[in-house]
Amino acid sequence: MMSFFRTVLFGVCSFCLVSPLLAQGKAEDYRRMEEVARTAQGKVFRDDVVPHWFGENDHFWYRVNIGPQQHEFILVDAAAGKREPAFDHAQLAQQLADELGRPITADKLPFQAITFSDDLQNVMFRVGDQAYQYDRTEAKLTKPETDAKIPASDQIGRRPYPSLDKGGEAKLVIQNNSPDTNRVFWINRDGRPQHYEDLEANDEFQQRTFVGHVWMILNQRGQALAIYEAVDGDNRLTVDGKTAWDLPRRGGRGRRPPGGPRLTGRTSPDGKWAASVEDYNLIVRNTKTDEDVRLTEDGTKDKYLNDRYYWSPDSRYLIAMQVTPGDDRHIYMVESAPKDQLQPKLHEHSYAKPGDKLDIECPRLFDLEKGEEISVDNSLFANPWDLSRMHWTADSGEFRFLFNERGHQVMRLLAIEPDGTVRTLIDEVSPTFIEYNRKVHLDELAETDELIWMSERSGWNHLYLIDAQTAKVKNPITSGEWVVREVEQVDQEKRQIWFTAGGIVPGEDPYYLHHCRVNFDGSDLTILTAGDGTHTIDYSPDRRWLIDKYSRVDLPPVHTLRKVEDGSLVCPLEEGNHSALLETGWKPTERFTAKARDGKTDIYGIIYFPTNHDPAKQYPVIEYIYAGPHGAFVPKQFSTRNQCRQMAELGFIVVQIDGMGTNFRSKTFHDVCWQNLADSGFPDRILWMQAAAEKFPSMNLDKVGIYGGSAGGQSALGAMLSHGDFYDAAVADCGCHDNRMDKIWWNEQWMGWPIGKHYEEQSNVTNAHKLQGDLFLIVGELDTNVDPASTMQVVDALIKANKDFDLLVVPGAGHGIGSGSYGMRRTRDFFVRKLHGVEPRR
Repeated sequence: MMSFFRTVLFGVCSFCLVSPLLAQGKAEDYRRMEEVARTAQGKVFRDDVVPHWFGENDHFWYRVNIGPQQHEFILVDAAAGKREPAFDHAQLAQQLADELGRPITADKLPFQAITFSDDLQNVMFRVGDQAYQYDRTEAKLTKPETDAKIPASDQIGRRPYPSLDKGGEAKLVIQNNSPDTNRVFWINRDGRPQHYEDLEANDEFQQRTFVGHVWMILNQRGQALAIYEAVDGDNRLTVDGKTAWDLPRRGGRGRRPPGGPRLTGRTSPDGKWAASVEDYNLIVRNTKTDEDVRLTEDGTKDKYLNDRYYWSPDSRYLIAMQVTPGDDRHIYMVESAPKDQLQPKLHEHSYAKPGDKLDIECPRLFDLEKGEEISVDNSLFANPWDLSRMHWTADSGEFRFLFNERGHQVMRLLAIEPDGTVRTLIDEVSPTFIEYNRKVHLDELAETDELIWMSERSGWNHLYLIDAQTAKVKNPITSGEWVVREVEQVDQEKRQIWFTAGGIVPGEDPYYLHHCRVNFDGSDLTILTAGDGTHTIDYSPDRRWLIDKYSRVDLPPVHTLRKVEDGSLVCPLEEGNHSALLETGWKPTERFTAKARDGKTDIYGIIYFPTNHDPAKQYPVIEYIYAGPHGAFVPKQFSTRNQCRQMAELGFIVVQIDGMGTNFRSKTFHDVCWQNLADSGFPDRILWMQAAAEKFPSMNLDKVGIYGGSAGGQSALGAMLSHGDFYDAAVADCGCHDNRMDKIWWNEQWMGWPIGKHYEEQSNVTNAHKLQGDLFLIVGELDTNVDPASTMQVVDALIKANKDFDLLVVPGAGHGIGSGSYGMRRTRDFFVRKLHGVEPRR
């Protein structure tokens, strides 16, 4: 092993990305793989714009990288549509060099942040602790009399970037050593912050996360104190609050709480009543007379009232929640090599599985004035998966809640009136499933008693305006063969909705996001972004201007300034330059489209080639799969590094594909997954690869591997069971191999409820005897996401079927361990052995 590391160190010194040889899976390929990401670093320029708005929000400046450790400052006059250097960089560099007595060049100025005088005549900055002022007209450098408004040199805005799934589970610890309360956010895979916790001064935040996930800490002024990406191992971050910078402003969600106030405390709004539960029954106490009123007598441990109370604003009525408890299943795991003791350690987790009996909540209505319960017919919400958005309307006229029926085929917005009558405001029904995680949006507009509702009832995900009194659709807000992806803001005053859409621009990849605006009545649909790529935007503080950034896997980011009013172009800002990257031999990711199994629908995917790719030679193909119906997973943004690119360097062509059954296309496209997770889009994936091989003959489809984790692990093994005539080798990491063994919410969403024969028929355990080809199973013994017993039951079935396979059980590891450094090393080695037929690194 030591000789191997000496070889690596020697190889780094003489490294060249473009090798004249094709030594697949050998030591030189591993050296190139280890270097490809590092070689790509710092080779893309003009790829980021972080605006610093000032004045009347008609001007902003930004600092842009123009070369290796080179930068320049740009000033933009939005009103005039003018972009120009913020000052004469060469003149300022010369004067600053004379002042400091050391060489300074125009493209390496020793400061990062600037500010302007009100008349834009002077630009100010700091070098170290010393403040300077530069007259832009006179080209003269001076030291100002006061420096109170001049920023510290490190206070330059940064933007949080999306979380990526780069590895297994990790632990994050954030220590707040500042004197103030800070806010902790997780940045989701779309680059949007999700609030997790308010971290008090001198307190500590601990959270399970995953390698590649991004976390952000803000102070109370909304300034960023830290942006951190989790790595493999321990992640400890200390924040002292001394350095903060303004983040780019994005379109806020701007949503008001639905209906009236959410009055959920123990005491009524007028202070007259205090509610409590004693011996499973509801009691209210008159705070003025201290008299108790017992409102229920039927409570037992098997059907009791909990302490969730919803008071009507006029304090007359109370909704309390009755609970019928479920099974509360627990799973047990043995940590074989704990860090704090010699002996193994037993862990216990609450973990509901498909088909389990769940807690059922049911609202009960009480009239406090009469001191009695009002009967409510629960037939419209008898079997809930979830009751949410529970609240009284501001006039105490009705209690509204969103009912998601178990099985996810019915969703209703219901209202209980003071006399106990239940009426339906929205009744959404699907013969397959309602995608309640990503495709449910509800806004209740109290002023006009209207509802904005998201639905796939037309076959495409769109928005509808509903009259809450009549429960009738007033009009579709959006329509067409494209999808609304997310509602960003609802402006009730202007009666406008701001949202993202996919497929709205004909001829573009339908997964590319565009930002749009539309009126409540469906008129004046405006696409605010332009360019063939996927878009993110930053608004000016007054929302008159936006900076549009778009990119593709084969196109570095492009930035433009646009008017929010109509999306029209104000001026170009930056076009990413990756010529230095291409000079290293880096191969752009190839986009490819082919027809699905129906012969009509386009299937989108991408291809990674090794940097020493020779079109005249043949390369085994490896598919990195994730077919989870909750999303679409083929990357759309430009990136210089990922695991697929590293895998390709070992002499493979690596592909990623979104087959039928995944999200964000038509309802018909998505419904392929319904009670059919074993399908995993394989008919589309195989056709796609066959079409790609016709265009790129170097793809050798006689040697095809596949790997993935979690749902991807389930699919990877499924490929070998149902399509062993096409796939030759698979790595399945922490797979949910039997949908009856996995967590309840994900599996019942797609496989349905009650549990039918299809669960067993599609189980990798049931079908393990059909294994063809080479299989490598990976699992962490402490996986709390997917029960590790799911993998071990596959192992048991394979042994009983007398099948050969490889198995890696990682002590103390959690979900996704196969994507960590050791798991990926073993995965790569497995494919080198099975598809190249050579011993790795030799």
